[in-house]
Amino acid sequence: MSSGVDNTDRADVSTDLVLTVAAVARRLGVAPATLRTWARRYGLGPSEHVTGTHRRYNDFDLQRLQAMRRLTLSGMPAADAARAVLTAQLDVDEPPAAVRRAGPGGPGGRVIALPGGHPGQRGLAAAAMALDSIGVARLVEHSMAEHGAIQTWDELVRPVLTAIGRRWESTGEGIEVEHLVSYAVDAVFRQYAVRASEPSHGRPLLLASAPNELHHLPLSALAAALAEHGAGARQLGPATPAGALAAAIRRTGPCAVLVWSQVPATADVTALESLPVTRPPVSVLTAGPGWDTDALPARVRHASSLTDAVRLLSRAAAP
Repeated sequence: MSSGVDNTDRADVSTDLVLTVAAVARRLGVAPATLRTWARRYGLGPSEHVTGTHRRYNDFDLQRLQAMRRLTLSGMPAADAARAVLTAQLDVDEPPAAVRRAGPGGPGGRVIALPGGHPGQRGLAAAAMALDSIGVARLVEHSMAEHGAIQTWDELVRPVLTAIGRRWESTGEGIEVEHLVSYAVDAVFRQYAVRASEPSHGRPLLLASAPNELHHLPLSALAAALAEHGAGARQLGPATPAGALAAAIRRTGPCAVLVWSQVPATADVTALESLPVTRPPVSVLTAGPGWDTDALPARVRHASSLTDAVRLLSRAAAP
């Protein structure tokens, strides 16, 4: 009578476990072809395979493959999962902190794909997927203290938000994640921005998003970076109508105004052309990837990056 036990597995259970490709595939619930792909692409094959012989996996190999399987089931790209296993970024008996932290329910068990991302990005992505707004804020605060506002935006926040956006485009999920991260990050940047005094000559700096442009986080990062350089700025928020920006210029007499556009659809050149000419004159700047620099009015100068924007605005704010 058959015992119902796989004889290959039964015979191989020992301190020197040796399993065939088929036996390992059954244990992991994958196709044998998947194991061969992992071996060929990522080096997760038998550690003692001899050319010309059948592949045999030992206990160490099995543990690595079990970890690989858990990570790919959690949503981590196969290449990233293999890199984590092979570089000993995790104990093979459990998933890495970024996956454990998200937990088994709700958004847990899923990760944000960040190929080549550094540990800071992965930590922020894990906190985001766990909807841990306090964790997001603390990670951003730590980066601000270590690296400053612009590097925090360019190398930590923006890559994670971009990855969240890609995930939404491919799955239709994650709007709540993007909103939570945006709110938490904005709060940190604003907290830094209010520490700075306005220019001593009494003419403020104005920051606004172009009409219909809802992206404003880059302006919050810019305001925080200006504060690091001792220059305060007034933010007018997302989707500032052209008439409202013109009214703000007339009311405050700023030394400079910067208008952000993220996408070409919101880069309204006519809104720039309608801005009032004041005495003394106001420096009008644009920033963001949405603008066509060749189409800008002659009086408008484009900041090629947040670093460039800080330089230009700081110069305008100088006594």
